[in-house]
Amino acid sequence: MTKVLLNDLTVRDGNQSLLATRMEKEDIIKLVTALDKVGYNALEVWGGATFDSALRFLNESPWEILREIRKAAKNTKLSMLLRGQNLVGYRHYDNDTLERFIKLAIENGIDIIRVFDALNDMNNIENSVKFIKKHGGHCQCAISYTVSPVHTEEYFVNLVKKMVDMGADSICIKDMAGILVPEAAYSLVKALKSVTDLPINVHSHTTAGLTHLVMLRAMEAGADIVDTVISPFSGGTSHIAAETIIETAKNIGRDAEYDAEALDEAYELADKVAQKYIDSGQYKARALVVNPKILKYEVPGGMLSNLMSQLQDAKMFHRFTEVLKEIPEVRKDMGYPPLVTPLSQMVGTQAVMNVISGERYKMIPNEIKTYLRGGYGNSPAPIDEEIMKKILGDEVVQPPRPVSDLSPVFDEAKKEMEAKLGRVAKDEEVLSYIMNPQQAILKPKTEAPETKSAAPVKENKNEVVEFEMIIER
Repeated sequence: MTKVLLNDLTVRDGNQSLLATRMEKEDIIKLVTALDKVGYNALEVWGGATFDSALRFLNESPWEILREIRKAAKNTKLSMLLRGQNLVGYRHYDNDTLERFIKLAIENGIDIIRVFDALNDMNNIENSVKFIKKHGGHCQCAISYTVSPVHTEEYFVNLVKKMVDMGADSICIKDMAGILVPEAAYSLVKALKSVTDLPINVHSHTTAGLTHLVMLRAMEAGADIVDTVISPFSGGTSHIAAETIIETAKNIGRDAEYDAEALDEAYELADKVAQKYIDSGQYKARALVVNPKILKYEVPGGMLSNLMSQLQDAKMFHRFTEVLKEIPEVRKDMGYPPLVTPLSQMVGTQAVMNVISGERYKMIPNEIKTYLRGGYGNSPAPIDEEIMKKILGDEVVQPPRPVSDLSPVFDEAKKEMEAKLGRVAKDEEVLSYIMNPQQAILKPKTEAPETKSAAPVKENKNEVVEFEMIIER
């Protein structure tokens, strides 16, 4: 069999899953510098949570962090995660904003853009594919893997056929919750290999404890690329260790190319960085505990660790199991959306509100109302009619609004930001402002918030849980 390629996700998804994306810029750059020498196919370094957290908690420009990462990664391609028409935000943005963002991301160092839609609605990724190709990026289209009566293997194969027709350069099976089981992985990779020659990349969290077997079977089926992290940031809600995959691949005759000495050096550095966050309390031991019940609840790794952390901070951790049980019920009511950003946060927040209020759908986030109105695209299955009526009353719901109908907002946002800054705003600053208006204007470094340090962050103390509470940061 052919060699298998490895991606490293340590500073993006490992950081997000185990540290709630609080890793400091200096540590990110150190790790990228070391990981760059290992021989990975790509380093995933950027995405919605890293973008949001840089502004919200680190008082750093995500664009500047990307440029510094690009300088540090002299040998390896850089990849990012893009939420299709949601970009790195939590709502649909107009095509002008979408193209400007993709163009700047590529110009600042991104080589591969993994684009997905939370509902697997191809209408929400087609423009991203077009702009990624237009500006010279590698477009990896991802299926948001989930399990439900409507999400069959045939369903995913048909999605991939559409992605191929759109112009995808590679395909990712994105199992954000770690619910892909070994035989399903083997069968799905085989099925996709039968309809496309594009490289197949498998991404699966270790939350349920099955990922070693999942990756083994995926590689036996012919998967071309596997997502990993360096071992001090592996396990639990994160991903499988590169060191583990390398040995597993060897045992089935699929060697991975890597520099053993560089991998050892990266491990030594990562071990020290991990210990720093363990000592500060930000690296949560609970996030490393295997949870096979996730096969039922389907909660993504980054969302799970952040949900645990914030319920604990709000002194509501004793309701955690109740919330987990409510999540699949809300998901069923909502037409079985995959639990991935932003739908995971919306379903999770609604479940929290249902449990805390003591009455289902007594409190409704605005985002849920927008979803029911078609504001995020087409639901995979019909939404429960009684729930629709309870939330929206007699309101007549129109078909989802075409993205082309969204008016450009860049020029108006630029004026607003320049009025606040008192100077000309860079395009990247305006894009940050469009997606994070409250955090986009950075404070002088002397006024940086305490979250810049490694100290634990306390956030929501109220009984009423806001939408932002369980964002996958």
